[in-house]
Amino acid sequence: MSVAPVKSSASTPMRSAMRSLPLVFRRCEDRPVPLCEYSQASSHKLTWRNQNVKPITRRGPQMSQHSTTQQVTFVGIGAIGLPMAARVASAGFELTTVDFSAEQRAAPAQQGLRAEDSAASAATADAVIVMVATGDQLRSAALGSPDQGSAGLLSAMRPGSSLIVMSTVGPEAVQQLSIPATERGITLIDAPVTGGIARAAEGSLRLFVSAEPTAVEQNRTLLESMGGIVECGTEIGDGQSFKAINQLLCSVHIVAAAEALALADRLGLDQAQVLEAVAEGAAGSFMLSDRGPRMLQGQDAQVASAVGIFVKDSSLVSEIASAHGFQAPMLEAARAKYLEAADAGLTRHDDSQVIVTYQP
Repeated sequence: MSVAPVKSSASTPMRSAMRSLPLVFRRCEDRPVPLCEYSQASSHKLTWRNQNVKPITRRGPQMSQHSTTQQVTFVGIGAIGLPMAARVASAGFELTTVDFSAEQRAAPAQQGLRAEDSAASAATADAVIVMVATGDQLRSAALGSPDQGSAGLLSAMRPGSSLIVMSTVGPEAVQQLSIPATERGITLIDAPVTGGIARAAEGSLRLFVSAEPTAVEQNRTLLESMGGIVECGTEIGDGQSFKAINQLLCSVHIVAAAEALALADRLGLDQAQVLEAVAEGAAGSFMLSDRGPRMLQGQDAQVASAVGIFVKDSSLVSEIASAHGFQAPMLEAARAKYLEAADAGLTRHDDSQVIVTYQP
């Protein structure tokens, strides 16, 4: 999928920058990674709180008294973007989905959603949601590619509208949009999501939201149509930082589950029996209970979250940690396993199949 914002009069096609799972892959560290994320993460409720982190809030599908968003453009209708967009439409918003690929546009069209090959609708939208996979794609979509004759979303959007970044791209990529958005009078909301395709379809994703309180209130009903809001503060980029911690834990927990079940097999134990025995005890985790059964199904397990997602996300978290002088040896060990799985041709397989890397 290639999604272009709004082309200038001297436009040439914007370089392909936003291809979605599972059809098309780009290269990262010489390994193919999917461009639209749909990572699965824990559904455990927050039990620890402080004054800066507010728990998940939901107010149902009705428009709140503060919400003003009505017309929405959704850029990036990949594996998780499509069910998210469908939830937005079902909440009563006037929605336009955007994708240059006719094949990708067919999916929302089949669901009765408006699907267009350019983001021209951003010019009149109250909010534009961007759901891409990398920082480069986000910058290209939001700021455009002058050398390719393409203007960005921020150039097209009207003052007073909101740009909502729901991708996992790291703090810096979103922070780079703050000044251009402010100069245009556009509200910027950092709101990466976690929860996977199933929760996207249910409208029960977890949204790590950082933005000014007025911005959150203005878009609350739109955000809550896709899931529960975890308010992470007012600084743009903090939502991305929360998501980085989330992905560090997910990355490590999946590999730990794979390692444990692989060791059980090496000891001659029945893996299913071991999984049942430990999953509900002190050693249990969401990832063990969720991924464990699919690990035992083998490489034909249904893909709920691809290995390539964790190649991308573990690499992103590694870069974030390194930029802050922080050593994360457990993350690096897990990342090495995802890279090994990718090298074994498992990029598009379910991430549970990282267990294959433990086979002799």
